Amino acid sequence: MTQAATPLVRNVDARHRYEILVDEVSAGFTAYRDRDGQRVFFHTEIDDAFAGQGLASVLVQEALSHVRDSGKRIVPVCPYVAKFLKKHEEFADITDPVTPEILQWLEATLAR
Repeated sequence: MTQAATPLVRNVDARHRYEILVDEVSAGFTAYRDRDGQRVFFHTEIDDAFAGQGLASVLVQEALSHVRDSGKRIVPVCPYVAKFLKKHEEFADITDPVTPEILQWLEATLAR
């Protein structure tokens, strides 16, 4: 059995998402849009071929750490990101609630 490669998480700003790569193959992503000083996460997806390896957790952990380092705040519209934040209170200080205003803004932004 070969040792699995360490997954690599990168921010692809032009595509508004963080991608996770395993052996240089894209295994999934978490998508966001920026609003003022907030990074609004709205969708996380791991390819079926990579399911069950804990990659979503690695991806979101790295993405949220990057948000912290960049001085932004997190808005967890994505159910997976919201669930992750419930278990990882170290991000509570930079997490903002999901409000109807943010949801309307996100809908309008994504419709463009």
